[in-house]
Amino acid sequence: MLKLLGTGSLLGALRPALAQTSAQAEEALPTFTGPGPNPYWNGVNPFVTYPQKLPLLRLTDRPVQLETPRHYFRTAFTPNEAFYVRYHLDEIPNEVDLTKWRLQVEGNVEKPLSLSFQDLVRNFTPVSIAAVNQCSGNSRSRFQPRVPGGQWGNGAMGNALWTGVRLKDLLKAAGVKPGTVQIQFEGLDRGRGPENLGSGRFLKSLDWDDPALDEAIVAYLMNGEPLPMLNGFPVRLVVPGKFATYWLKHLTWIRALTQEDKNFWMATAYRIPDTPNGSTTPEDVAAGKVKTVPIGKVNMPVRSFIVDPDGSYPLVVGLPAKVRGVAFSGHGKIVKVEVSLDGGQTWRQAALGPDYGKYSFRTYEFTWTPTAPGKYTLAVRATDEKGNVQPDTGVWNPGGYLWNKIERQEVVVIAAR
Repeated sequence: MLKLLGTGSLLGALRPALAQTSAQAEEALPTFTGPGPNPYWNGVNPFVTYPQKLPLLRLTDRPVQLETPRHYFRTAFTPNEAFYVRYHLDEIPNEVDLTKWRLQVEGNVEKPLSLSFQDLVRNFTPVSIAAVNQCSGNSRSRFQPRVPGGQWGNGAMGNALWTGVRLKDLLKAAGVKPGTVQIQFEGLDRGRGPENLGSGRFLKSLDWDDPALDEAIVAYLMNGEPLPMLNGFPVRLVVPGKFATYWLKHLTWIRALTQEDKNFWMATAYRIPDTPNGSTTPEDVAAGKVKTVPIGKVNMPVRSFIVDPDGSYPLVVGLPAKVRGVAFSGHGKIVKVEVSLDGGQTWRQAALGPDYGKYSFRTYEFTWTPTAPGKYTLAVRATDEKGNVQPDTGVWNPGGYLWNKIERQEVVVIAAR
């Protein structure tokens, strides 16, 4: 594939150093049912193995939903084999015959395209971008009151270096005609969605004037390798800054629409309150007072996570401890990460890791040498280049979307004598 690309040296320079991983599964966390918020970093689910994957936490197997364990976020790039998986329908492809597969660009265009995999690789300029793919419902198990849906912890996300073809280059080749209002995307997954709602095909659309279309790519490499089947082989749509519901796996159809997309996955599912932070109240929802818009109308809010220490071991007085993790924002690059040792009362600036681009994870590190034994509550908050700062209050909406409250971690410090 790299020979076909003719950019082997470029990809070699861009490909990130991946974390070292182990194939050994861990013990599942003790059970949790609520009604309070999930007290753990990850969700509470059994570890399972799937093809091309290390042991991940399984929410469901029909459709497949797998969460990435906490320790795989110690580096800026998430290993492919540890990358989370989220499908909406139960009939997903187990294989794709590249001699027969074609990417169709159709609808309101001058020249409909039917592109083979080799067409994509050979005939279009390859580009690479580091970008976070985060499920809209990441951290849903934190919501209060609790809401239905997959009870993800913090592991429904991952960062990768995506390589592929600019979406705008494909649309230019097809010649999008005047009168287009949205671009629709569809992959190969099928199945039983909510009954009688036409939900058996997963389709998502972005407005024709959405700037995200200019940055989107149709990716055929993930961290320098072909995409795992469960992450969308042979190609998936990458929409930097947007939630993963728009990152269509097994992308096979791109359509220029002359009318607004009213399919179930746009008109009913994945909608948020039309409020400044996407938050409302159960009372207003019950009273029918809440106007909603597709979640694609917003970018992902700024977030940060404590990966280490994880509270499973004590720290020692007089010995340095590394407080480290990752941060990101759909609005631009992370410019500051602050760590608190007293639950958010005071803050100290952490050292930032390499800048891999404005949509990538950015690692941070803060060295803390405890001076007294006891229990401590660590906290972390991030600021992006647009001035967005993580809040210390949670949001609430019936979909369980947009969570970005400041994360905390309790640790115990013991004396050496």
